[in-house]
Amino acid sequence: MKAYHWFCSVSCLLTASFGAPAVLAQDGQQEQDALEGSVLADAATGLQGQVYTLEDFAQFAPRNALDMVSRIPGFTINDGNQGQRGLGQASQNVIVNGARFSSKSDSLRDQLSRIPAADVVRIEVVDGNALDIPGLSGQVANVVYNASRTSGQFTWRSGFRPHNTQAQLYGGEVSVAGSTGRLSYTVALSNENNRFGYDGPTRITAADGSLIEEQQVKLSGRFDNPTLSTNLTYDFGGEIIANLNLSYGEDFFRRSEPETGATPDGLVRTRTVLIDEDGPEYEIGGDIEFPLGPGKLKLIGLERFERDNFTNTVIDRFSDGRDPDGTRFTRVSEDGERIGRVEYGWNMWDVEWQVSGEGAFNRLNRNAQLFTLLPDDTFSEIDFPAGTGGVTEDRYEALLSATAQLTPELSLQFTGGGEYSKIEQTGSAANSRTFQRPKGSLTFAWKPQPDFDVSLEFRRRVGQLSFGDFLANVSLNDENQSGGNNELVPDQSWNVELEVNKSLGALGSVKFEARQAFFEDFIDFFPLATGGEARGNIGSADRTHLEVNATLNGDTLGATGTRLEIRAVKRWMSVTDPFIGVERTFSNDLNDLLELDFRHDIPASSWAYGVGLFTSDNAPYSRRFEVGRAYEGPTFADLFIENKDVLGMTVRATYANALGARNFFRRTVFDGDRPDAPILFVEDSDRRIGPIFRFVVSGNF
Repeated sequence: MKAYHWFCSVSCLLTASFGAPAVLAQDGQQEQDALEGSVLADAATGLQGQVYTLEDFAQFAPRNALDMVSRIPGFTINDGNQGQRGLGQASQNVIVNGARFSSKSDSLRDQLSRIPAADVVRIEVVDGNALDIPGLSGQVANVVYNASRTSGQFTWRSGFRPHNTQAQLYGGEVSVAGSTGRLSYTVALSNENNRFGYDGPTRITAADGSLIEEQQVKLSGRFDNPTLSTNLTYDFGGEIIANLNLSYGEDFFRRSEPETGATPDGLVRTRTVLIDEDGPEYEIGGDIEFPLGPGKLKLIGLERFERDNFTNTVIDRFSDGRDPDGTRFTRVSEDGERIGRVEYGWNMWDVEWQVSGEGAFNRLNRNAQLFTLLPDDTFSEIDFPAGTGGVTEDRYEALLSATAQLTPELSLQFTGGGEYSKIEQTGSAANSRTFQRPKGSLTFAWKPQPDFDVSLEFRRRVGQLSFGDFLANVSLNDENQSGGNNELVPDQSWNVELEVNKSLGALGSVKFEARQAFFEDFIDFFPLATGGEARGNIGSADRTHLEVNATLNGDTLGATGTRLEIRAVKRWMSVTDPFIGVERTFSNDLNDLLELDFRHDIPASSWAYGVGLFTSDNAPYSRRFEVGRAYEGPTFADLFIENKDVLGMTVRATYANALGARNFFRRTVFDGDRPDAPILFVEDSDRRIGPIFRFVVSGNF
């Protein structure tokens, strides 16, 4: 069944749930408190929401704050714009002790996983407008914790696949957290350890369907990212608090994709495809907040750097003895960022004010080389000047924010300001430009009842450019090349976002989101006047996003210990294709998605089991000489069994991809500009992923 059909069915069910009898939301106060948390209603601060403690999650035996936040009914963790340059206003929907995370290298989930569950005093789920952190809207979880004695956690993640991949043996993390005097600290050593692969046939056919070549492909790859992270917090007293974040890591990526192709006349071609990528990365960041005059001043600084060494080699050899054909592409990129930010907040006329300023200085230096294979199996360099160069951006932002509680049920937050940026490019297409863009937001939050709230936001956003789009790039295996574009400008958008949250008491909760975005200077591939294509601004575009998240508990229905998580997404998009002038969806964007997760914690035991289903549909991509679509599915199914007390540890075994979802890729390549050029060939791939077995052990020390 298609995801959008499921979406319609789920939407109808949840719409009906909004109107369910109030008795469901009040079916026994003790039972509700156990499953839904207690009601937070602070007359002094105006905060209204739900409060959860460790006891509320006892059936899941959580090890850390991430385990707890992940189980909040109807709540989905949002990392915000983690990949954006600069810090900007808060965009994540989880904060800690009333403050946002300031590290960019560590994800929100990473940082939550390092807070021991025993140190969590409570988790407050409130509307973002109720907090003194401009930029937040909708439901926000505030994790209140107190680092006490030194304690440690560990997680070991392993797994294997029967086909095409090495065993995954060295994934996980070990962390130590605690405090001594006024100093709180966390030290973590982690490794993201992924193994992936697939195999299967690919058919290359002509426009009339006749076979050109039949291929057999076998891909295997691995990725490791060992990282050492340290977070230090010092309380000087007198409301003066300082944080220091340090991290250093290296990534190692390798992908091998041998291919054998046979033509109808008997010619056999063997292709070797190898990608190697590695490099170090580090981040140094810190902040200090202290009282000043009628308010508080916060100073933030951050330095981040990453070097990426990339090599892609493709070699074809033929059974008829002709000379081999091959190409090698190498690229060394150095990407850095330096940020200074100041925030000053105060209360005046019963309004929370904040003025903020930020300077973000970003840089990319890249040296790219292209080589061709000679008959003696050595490589000779060929000219590729458009791939080498540098890009710098100096960006400054200034904003004024005001948050007011208009009535006990209604609050408003206004943010206004703008940004100025100067972008300079060196190399074969040197250029320098400046931009001034207004930005801001207006958010209304309405909470007529403790178990029901609505948030409506209007926001003007300014996008950020990918520096790599300024320089030329190649994809050897797909035989694609994109030119550089030194005239790129950031996209901008007007955004309207609605969020509705309704608690169903002991039965669960529902969240509905609707987002509408109107883009200017939208970025996608566009034709170059000199031939070829590059990433560029292609005009206006719009996107509508609907999403439902729901948590349904089975206890009130007689299925004690059961829980169903539902997430459904549907998108409509429209942009004019710059190559053929017709309306289409955004390249490679999400059309729809459905995710179901069922879990049963067996009462009076340490055992739990469950099943997860996931299906999604992605839009095709459009380029000057081809169109195509890559996706996996149609449906992934995961089965797990878990014991929460094996010598004091939690042990979980998962059988993933139980329904045999596959990897698909199909593209049509034209012998010239679309749509008038004749079809050169059609490539159709259907590849086996196979079952995936995972084993996770976690514990405390």
